[in-house]
Amino acid sequence: MIPTLLPAYGRDYKSKAAIADDLNNNKDFIISGLNLTYANKDQLITENFKSIVVRYSQQRKVTSFKLINGIYK
Repeated sequence: MIPTLLPAYGRDYKSKAAIADDLNNNKDFIISGLNLTYANKDQLITENFKSIVVRYSQQRKVTSFKLINGIYK
């Protein structure tokens, strides 16, 4: 399963680089689904998510990341 994440706490992004910066600096995101759950990079790694998808730009755009050497790129 590849989780879809949403920016948390009213944040939004205009670029993949800005998302990567916050993601790799352990900021919280929301795991989209029936139960909206907050998660950060450490928790995603603990849950063994090697790939993730993030919706941004008011949820109109989507980008993906892969875990490489402990960093989502």
